Amino acid sequence: MVTGLVHSTESFGAVDGPGIRYLIFLKGCPMRCRYCHNADTWGAGGGTRMSAAQLLDKAERYKSYWKGGGGITVSGGEALLQIDFLNELMGEAKRRGIHTALDTSGQPFTREEPFFSKFRELMEHTDLVLLDIKEIDDAAHRALTGCPNRSILDCARYLSEIGKSVWIRYVLVPGLTDASDHLRRTRAFLDTLGNVEKVEVLPYHSLGAYKWKELGLTYTLDDVPAPTEAQIAAAQEILGGQA
Repeated sequence: MVTGLVHSTESFGAVDGPGIRYLIFLKGCPMRCRYCHNADTWGAGGGTRMSAAQLLDKAERYKSYWKGGGGITVSGGEALLQIDFLNELMGEAKRRGIHTALDTSGQPFTREEPFFSKFRELMEHTDLVLLDIKEIDDAAHRALTGCPNRSILDCARYLSEIGKSVWIRYVLVPGLTDASDHLRRTRAFLDTLGNVEKVEVLPYHSLGAYKWKELGLTYTLDDVPAPTEAQIAAAQEILGGQA
């Protein structure tokens, strides 16, 4: 039986997909985003091993609250690092009639095997993808996350090719991800896709900074403020998004 390494769960997520969601956070992430508020999910250590049935039995205790299209959202860390377990979990969720959403950076995506066949199977069980686009410029993306963005953009293209419903999420960080020319390039890229249902502009916050310090990591954005309403509105106007 395939099991997943679970960091934590939340019973009443209201911003990670439609309706009320049961949120499942898996361990492990290949990126090191400077603003990450879940740095404690990066490593594969710790966490709890659980089966798909165990997780969904817990989730279904809250099914009465899933009106308006609610269900489960699987996040991380980066959930795609545990793609075998994801297929088990999402497949079982669909057999139980549960709406499924995947919150991902897309970083592990590749059209090479064996990953690609597993990802195609996963998309058969996934109703909605919440895709994080961190930065459209590759050099800026590397500086922000420690990784290139090529696989992320190709993941977005593939999801468009198969017509999978996608919500784009963009974290607005003053001085890092708010350059108007980069925002316009992001919008131009999104215009090449035919499956984007929503663009969410998410304002940066430092609420997870304490986790970095607890882990002995250096948080480099201590002096970066949250974006103002005017900055959020300007980004929304360019990206066509909503906060």
